Amino acid sequence: MEIGTTRLSRRLALVAAIGLVLLAAVALGASRWARGQAVAATDAAGAELARANAGLLTSELQKFRLLPLVLTEYPDVPALLDSPSAAVAARVNARLELLAARTDAAAIYVIDARGKTVAASNHRLPTSFVGQNYGFRPYFRDAVRTGSAELFALGTVSGIPGLYLAQRIGSAARPLGVIVVKIEFERVQAQWAAQQGTTIVTDRHGVVIVTGRPDWRFRTLAPLSAASRQAIRATRQYGDLPLGPLGLTLDGADVRGTGVDIAGDSRVASVATPLAGARLHVLMPLRPALASANANARLVTLAALVLIVGALLLLWRARERQLLQATARAALETQVAERTAELRETNRQLEAESAERARADQRYRAAREELAQASRLGSLGQITAGVAHEINQPVAAIRTFSDNARQLLDRGDTVRAADNLGRISALTERIGAITGELRSFARKRTPDIGAVEIGSAIDSVVLLIGDRVRAAGVRLDRVGDLNIRVIADRVRLEQILINLVQNALDVLAGRPDARIVIAVEGEGDRARITVSDNGPGVPPDLRDQLFTPFVTGREEGLGLGLAISRDIARDFGGELALADGREGARFELTLLRA
Repeated sequence: MEIGTTRLSRRLALVAAIGLVLLAAVALGASRWARGQAVAATDAAGAELARANAGLLTSELQKFRLLPLVLTEYPDVPALLDSPSAAVAARVNARLELLAARTDAAAIYVIDARGKTVAASNHRLPTSFVGQNYGFRPYFRDAVRTGSAELFALGTVSGIPGLYLAQRIGSAARPLGVIVVKIEFERVQAQWAAQQGTTIVTDRHGVVIVTGRPDWRFRTLAPLSAASRQAIRATRQYGDLPLGPLGLTLDGADVRGTGVDIAGDSRVASVATPLAGARLHVLMPLRPALASANANARLVTLAALVLIVGALLLLWRARERQLLQATARAALETQVAERTAELRETNRQLEAESAERARADQRYRAAREELAQASRLGSLGQITAGVAHEINQPVAAIRTFSDNARQLLDRGDTVRAADNLGRISALTERIGAITGELRSFARKRTPDIGAVEIGSAIDSVVLLIGDRVRAAGVRLDRVGDLNIRVIADRVRLEQILINLVQNALDVLAGRPDARIVIAVEGEGDRARITVSDNGPGVPPDLRDQLFTPFVTGREEGLGLGLAISRDIARDFGGELALADGREGARFELTLLRA
């Protein structure tokens, strides 16, 4: 009995020694694995957050970048710069004040060719820009020279930082001045401040310009060179701020430095931003992911320990069978409880991530609809002149018929007078149809997708831009089965067709025998609308990227119309594509039949 006990003790000691070695190896491997898992999870979360925040910043900028272009079409702005007067200045001030309130722009102001501000949305405030000279600002000089410019800087009057979007008014040969829209990013920064990671945007000099941490703002990732400081001081971009270093160094995905509470314990993800020369960085703390990974590593180590203990218990079962069974059962219950708690926490995190993705998708759709609305408003500058001409003709006819009716009534000829009054009623109905189409096209509303007759939509397009077609001397033909009905939103379908026809008019300007053909044909459960012209066609180097945003073959174009039109078509379950043609450009819009 004593020999058996001694042998059992030796086996137990040997198994215990081997178990300790294995346990140490498992613990070391699990620790390294946990570190790798935490780094990978943090990098993935940081990259996703960086893309989401860059998209948020992009949508914020796209909402405002079309505003200066639209304002250059407002007739009182060039009139004020060409022939200044108090009455025109008052109208422009009122219009800018209204637009700034409706679009949430920080300020909108007009600068004459000498750099002096002549109208501003904040003209009522003590910090009014009216009378201030901004000729030294790079955005003013660059806009006069190139047509448009952007600059992030401190306001010289308000002292509040923001992005300045400038657009030249007048031609390059005779610039009348510049219109400027200032954007502040307080809403974006407030959203970033509520996130787990820290998001910063740095300019080309490495200066932090947008961030959810106010104490980091206008500090630098590295000490500024003398040349950079001189360039910043010359333009008064950041006023008299010291622009001291943040004490933070980004080396790949690692973060190093002193003086900040996250240095050495975070990972960084960086992406490009729509601001020239700027980059967006997201610093994600490693500790939360590391804690979760370490918990899993402890589970692995605990499992190894349980196996070793189990081996020891098998050797000791002769004396401690019941006790070992109770201990093993308790250990198993503990593991199940811990694992169940972790699964509940994981499920909660997955639900939170799913909700965040749903919100991000909703923000993306809202931003895309805002961009489509901005594109429609951008088209109004060209449409309005034609609509005004379309209305002037029936108005003149109404006046003639009313004068004739009065004379006929004086002579007692009531029959002919009634005929004139009937014609006046028909003309007012035509004016109502024209203004109704214009109001429907410009109104921002929830898309109403249903059955739309293609011929009716084409009639509305011709009603809105027909005067421009006639003024350009272009022949517009409609062929095919115009009674086909498709599944679409009428206003957004008209937006696609107006964009395609106006693009064709731009390339046909000055060409003899210019012609545009809108052809409609049905193919099974789909209908195809083809818009073609006999112009020069699409250059080969633009064909593959024609629907990419901000890619355009025209100097004055933004490169957004076709990209927006394709997105609208896809919302309907259709497609917009460039097709091969014998001459000119040929676009095919395919939609589901109703």
